[in-house]
Amino acid sequence: MAVKMRLQRHGSKKRPFYFIVVADGRSPRDGKFIQKLGTYNPLTVPATVQVDRQKALDWLQKGAQPTDTVRRILSFKGVLFLKHLLRGVSLGLFDEATAMEKFTKWTTEHDAQIAQRQSAHKKAHMDRRNVPVVKKVEVVTPAEVEAEVSAPAEEVAPEETKTEE
Repeated sequence: MAVKMRLQRHGSKKRPFYFIVVADGRSPRDGKFIQKLGTYNPLTVPATVQVDRQKALDWLQKGAQPTDTVRRILSFKGVLFLKHLLRGVSLGLFDEATAMEKFTKWTTEHDAQIAQRQSAHKKAHMDRRNVPVVKKVEVVTPAEVEAEVSAPAEEVAPEETKTEE
């Protein structure tokens, strides 16, 4: 039985919402599944993703194959990095404490980057909202144009020059 980690679509027309599930590869997309791992909402900015890391890691270690989109989501959430670190522990490259330390460091840096992107997005969005969309334009009628053209121009008196005596 080929086990897949994939998205199961929910939501109405043009309003998708997905469950991240583990299912038999032969079952239909929205059909029977083995276990629900989390949710994915692409409509929010940035997209909202909730994944149970431990369950996802267990299924990856059992051999479940994620689809391309789920692989990207798991990579974004750090599940694939954690699997990579635990593989290094099993090979004896470093101990589990070092692996967890590396994962914690990566998580804090990743969360900081995400927060920075969100604040930049909010700032850009607010800047766009503050810019006036319609500019005020003065409307000049043809009669006003003719009046300006036919009116004699006012003569400006030259400045008096002061001469020192």
